[in-house]
Amino acid sequence: MQTLDQFQEKVLKEYPRMTREDKFEFRCHPGVSCFNKCCNDVNIFLTPLDIIRLKNRLGITSTEFLDKYTILPIEENMRHPIVMLQMHDKTLNCNFVSDEGCTVYEDRPWACRMYPIGEALPKEEEEQTNEEFYFVINEPVCEGFKEKREITIKDWIKDQGVEEYDELGRMFKEISLHPYFKKVNAVEPVKLEMFYMVCYDIDKFRSFLFESSFLRRFQVSDQEIEDMKNDDIALLKFGFKWIKFAIFGEKVLEVRESVIQKVKNS
Repeated sequence: MQTLDQFQEKVLKEYPRMTREDKFEFRCHPGVSCFNKCCNDVNIFLTPLDIIRLKNRLGITSTEFLDKYTILPIEENMRHPIVMLQMHDKTLNCNFVSDEGCTVYEDRPWACRMYPIGEALPKEEEEQTNEEFYFVINEPVCEGFKEKREITIKDWIKDQGVEEYDELGRMFKEISLHPYFKKVNAVEPVKLEMFYMVCYDIDKFRSFLFESSFLRRFQVSDQEIEDMKNDDIALLKFGFKWIKFAIFGEKVLEVRESVIQKVKNS
């Protein structure tokens, strides 16, 4: 199985680069002979929003979801934790696929929505622009490419409900591709644990905020606190700010004056 780095290198070298206006032919439905085969023995990387939607769909906590349905791949050049869906031990099928199709279809991960379209960034030294490009993942097993349905990448993204992922996707990309990870030789374990908790274990992060002295130490508005109690998205957005403050050293949060004075007087 290819590593993530090997796949990215192959994409940059071999795959034609496409824009949102470019067209491709594809249609997936239960009538194609390969239906569900793309859900077998596949690397599905999860975004923070993927985990929020899936754990809420299943009615479990993020901690339970991560323990039961995910794995943490370890690669040499990995700068921060990445979470993947765990395939079934025996069949290697996705745990959420049935003979009839995806059992969590309305809340399926971003990668599943995008398929067969991939998204990538050019190498920094290769182009002056840092804009994403798209590519088609045309696998031999997939019969969907023989279906006579032409569609632009832009319309595919809209049709598959990807647009609602855009805001948090941009915010997560800003965090995960932050220059900090390139500047340091190794990230401290405590910071890696913090990154994992905020980005993936959102219910544990909520406990961290509300069951510790955190909110007594930092300036957070009453409205923001109220939103974070029950809204996972509001909590995740605040978590991204916390990562910027605590890991990257950006001044995006304010320490309460009483805490500053206490430190000065100690």
